[in-house]
Amino acid sequence: MRRLGKVLHISKRGSIILRTDKTPSVGSRSVVLDSKAQEVGVIIDVFGPVKEPYVSVRPRSGLDTSKMVGQMLYLKKN
Repeated sequence: MRRLGKVLHISKRGSIILRTDKTPSVGSRSVVLDSKAQEVGVIIDVFGPVKEPYVSVRPRSGLDTSKMVGQMLYLKKN
């Protein structure tokens, strides 16, 4: 697992928004995990400044995102 960043907020569309220090890949191979190594979702977009981009994560269905703000998320190594 590689540290991705802390959750900043949940968008109106339900995506998890966080900031990272390295630009990750986007798509189904970019699986995001929580601190307990449980799958949270996949990265669907990377935007903002190149130095510290924002990442948008589509949460897996049935995941309660309301308590995720402030949590550290990780990128699964393939």
